[in-house]
Amino acid sequence: MGLTNNDIFKKLRVAHKLRDDDIVKICALVDFKISKSELGAFFRNENHPKYMECGDQILRNFLNGLIIHLRGPMPEKKDHKKG
Repeated sequence: MGLTNNDIFKKLRVAHKLRDDDIVKICALVDFKISKSELGAFFRNENHPKYMECGDQILRNFLNGLIIHLRGPMPEKKDHKKG
């Protein structure tokens, strides 16, 4: 079976050496609120009673926030209207 969203989330967390506080701040960059307890549920073992599957929306918001965290915000586009 392939990687789950939880697996991808865990691997990114380890690769970027992120703590729960960091992930909460990264998600806040895209106006997505998540608590440390919710994060803990994603990083638990699948057999744990409090384990939760990480949905596509959560992973997508984290990835978008991670891009901003690593690259900085996108510069505003200038309007090139000719008149």
